[in-house]
Amino acid sequence: MGGVKPLILIQSGDFDTAVEIARMTKDRRGIGAVVTFSGLCRDEAGTLAALEIEHYPGMAEAEIGRIADEVLSRWSLTGLTVVHRYGFIKPGENIVLVVAASAHRHAAFEAASFLMDYLKNAAPFWKKQHLVSGDQSGWVEAKAKDEEALKRWQKVK
Repeated sequence: MGGVKPLILIQSGDFDTAVEIARMTKDRRGIGAVVTFSGLCRDEAGTLAALEIEHYPGMAEAEIGRIADEVLSRWSLTGLTVVHRYGFIKPGENIVLVVAASAHRHAAFEAASFLMDYLKNAAPFWKKQHLVSGDQSGWVEAKAKDEEALKRWQKVK
């Protein structure tokens, strides 16, 4: 939708989902639906002490901005926010937030789903697991199921 400027925040600190929704919706009466996705750090059955997320400053914002522009070209939205954390994140803590707003729910749901699938596969973030045991753990590889999820959007334009 013309005129919608996505809010993209890449930060080390935590975020508050309610605050981000309020920021988007304050004094706006044309919004009929707000869809959020909040990704949290799992403890991997008690084995994970922390997840270390790295990114290239500037590059991450630019790539998420490119993805957000594609979202806005596909769906009629009234607002779009993406917050992604980096640094050491402990189990139970927030990693990512997507907030999509539209006049009607369908566009907001689709846009949020599309954006998350692209963030999982195309955004320049790298994750390393730090184990409770202290054993060395490597960088997290992309999962086939995430790549499959991305393919469905390449068919739908």
